[in-house]
Amino acid sequence: MSLPLEGLSAIVTGAGRGLGRAEALELARLGASVVVNDFGRPGRDGSGDASAGPAEEVAAEIRARGGTAVAHPGDVADFGQARELVEAAVTEFGKLDVLINNAGILRDRMIFSMSEEEWDSVVRVHLKGHFNTTRFAAAHWRARSKAAGAPVYGRVVNTSSEAFLAGSAGQPNYAAAKGGVVGLTTSTALALRKYGVTANAICPRARTRMTEDVFTGFAVPGEGEKDPLAPEHVAPLAGYLASPAAGHVNGQLLVVHGGMVAVMERPRVAATFDTSQGMFSYEELDGLLTRYFAGRPEGETFGAAEVLGLRWGQGSAPR
Repeated sequence: MSLPLEGLSAIVTGAGRGLGRAEALELARLGASVVVNDFGRPGRDGSGDASAGPAEEVAAEIRARGGTAVAHPGDVADFGQARELVEAAVTEFGKLDVLINNAGILRDRMIFSMSEEEWDSVVRVHLKGHFNTTRFAAAHWRARSKAAGAPVYGRVVNTSSEAFLAGSAGQPNYAAAKGGVVGLTTSTALALRKYGVTANAICPRARTRMTEDVFTGFAVPGEGEKDPLAPEHVAPLAGYLASPAAGHVNGQLLVVHGGMVAVMERPRVAATFDTSQGMFSYEELDGLLTRYFAGRPEGETFGAAEVLGLRWGQGSAPR
């Protein structure tokens, strides 16, 4: 019996450790050939050689399990290196079928204390990094589709965050970048659907080295217990969205962690107001909007804080 991703090639960014590593291993388990990308860093042995870094360690782990993988130590936030990453996949495997954007960093601070560098670096890696790889993957799929005169196979899985959905007071840079990722995803989904490509975003909750300070309030499991925040809870969803079975899933946002997946609903219009004068005046808006918002729950914003309360055991299958 063939595997769901057999014959497909994939890129996973930020895959040297944590969530990206789990996703790369899962895609390989499902049959994909994987380019394991991670910014060139020393390996666990302290070697300064990027080829001995975490990307190569994960690629070697995949090969040891019988899979196919190569490492790429480039910086996805660099436009030229992102192009080289996509070219590397095409050169190595003949084509690119799946792009999973996961690379990211944190520079947490309150908005009144955040430095320009802390803002710029997070937006650069998360949002620009997602754009860079998607831009070159999209060009590859468009060119293939035009040459074939028909749609091709393409999947983009982007990584957003609950910090965007609910708001995160200490992460204005991260929340903004992750919100931008959702906008990029829905735009990409519409632009590429005629070429056979889908684009979706996930909001994972996973305990990794990057997020160890974020989840300090969540209990660490004891010996022999499963960690509900283990990256392995997230990886199967990435594998599913990369598969042929998800061909009709496009432009969606899903929250995933600890044995639970939630499909987020798009924003809906809560209320509309029409001017009675041809053009709104301050006084008319004051009379309409002040009364409207006075009747809303105190502290309620556009953010969906309730998403933070989602846990396994609350879901139900659609009828």
